[in-house]
Amino acid sequence: MTNTRDILETIGMIQEENLDIRTVTMGISLLDCAASSAEKSCTKIYDKITFLAQSLVQVCDAISAKYGIPIVQKRIAVTPISLLAGTDTTANPIDFAKTLDRAAETVGVNFVGGYSALVQKGFTNGDRRLILSIPQALAETARVCASVNIGSTQAGVNFDAVAVMGQIVQQAAQLTQAENCIGAAKLVVFCNAPEDNPFMAGAFHGVGEPDCVINVGVSGPGVVRAAIKRSNDLNITELAELIKRTAFKITRMGQLVGAEAARNLGVPFGIVDLSLAPTNAQNDSVAHILEEMGLEICGCHGTTMALAILNDAVKKGGLMAASNVGGLSGAFIPVSEDAGMIAAVEQGALSLAKLEAMTAVCSVGLDMVVIPGDTPAETIAAIIADEAAIGMINNKTTACRIIPAIGKTVGEELIFGGLLGKAPVMAVNQHSPLKFITRGGQIPAPLQSLRN
Repeated sequence: MTNTRDILETIGMIQEENLDIRTVTMGISLLDCAASSAEKSCTKIYDKITFLAQSLVQVCDAISAKYGIPIVQKRIAVTPISLLAGTDTTANPIDFAKTLDRAAETVGVNFVGGYSALVQKGFTNGDRRLILSIPQALAETARVCASVNIGSTQAGVNFDAVAVMGQIVQQAAQLTQAENCIGAAKLVVFCNAPEDNPFMAGAFHGVGEPDCVINVGVSGPGVVRAAIKRSNDLNITELAELIKRTAFKITRMGQLVGAEAARNLGVPFGIVDLSLAPTNAQNDSVAHILEEMGLEICGCHGTTMALAILNDAVKKGGLMAASNVGGLSGAFIPVSEDAGMIAAVEQGALSLAKLEAMTAVCSVGLDMVVIPGDTPAETIAAIIADEAAIGMINNKTTACRIIPAIGKTVGEELIFGGLLGKAPVMAVNQHSPLKFITRGGQIPAPLQSLRN
């Protein structure tokens, strides 16, 4: 069992190396909130969220004070709203978004995820209406995050959805241009989306999850980097073992916090997601870990292998330290949130093509990547398609959080602030994929799907 001795080992990591609990996320099922009208459903949604999550922030703050562990954000993930929006064909899905936003404000959480649709094998009417409403919903709410799963290894890829999502991402950026295109930063397009992910913007509460659950996201790039820096001249085998041992210690902290939060809230404890999620803070960068492993700069040849070693070791170390590991668990490479990634882009070492290669071995995909504002929707869709291909064929989660910087071009900068940071605008391939993207249809599931 976890005890306080596990946490005492991490005090130096917290004080000096930016170790934190990135999020405690409460997952809430809204399936019992379906009603004959959107108005009745929204009332039930608001009442359920504000009842179950009424003490979430206070409980997390008390645990943080008790152990001296920073809990950076408190979040809520709910059942994909398209499942409820489809019950009333006359309803405006944006009413659901505003209800989620109001409930999140009432209980004091940072974000609520689940304005989502799962369309890997086709659309329902509710899916279509929700997806088309995403840009406006994100423009008119402060805390709501959206996601769409357009493919999976078992189902293949909904290529009609790929084309639509290129347009939706573009529109989300356009409608929030005055807020630095923040709408697109709150929207993720997935292949193989996990149902228990505590991280935003892609969190939603899967239909196979319990009525209410606590999931925890732990982060500590600075801890891993410091451990490597203190241990010079290790060979690769020894380096991987060091990362595993470090990940184990980090994950034990998440296990302790998650279990206590769940117990105090009277709900089940779900999973610990050990994802090295960077910030713009000094020494809190995944890119800097890769450079500490021996690369001159993130993006040079060898980067993909170094990231593969890191991701694998983090998963192995975390798996042994928690009762259940889930979500995304691995290394994130969000450009705008990682000081080392930003520097690598600015120095011309890290390109969009190299980032795409890295997503084959990291825990998610192209994350917080800023592209020119005049990038055509079909090019955005093609970037999404490439990421989906990596996920579908390799039976892993991939995702795109692409931000078209409206009115900006390569070399300029988009500043979000907070955890989202800032990012230089990256160049995209100028050749057109239009004919390919407009073919539509369903990409068949790969041979790897035949596992029975």
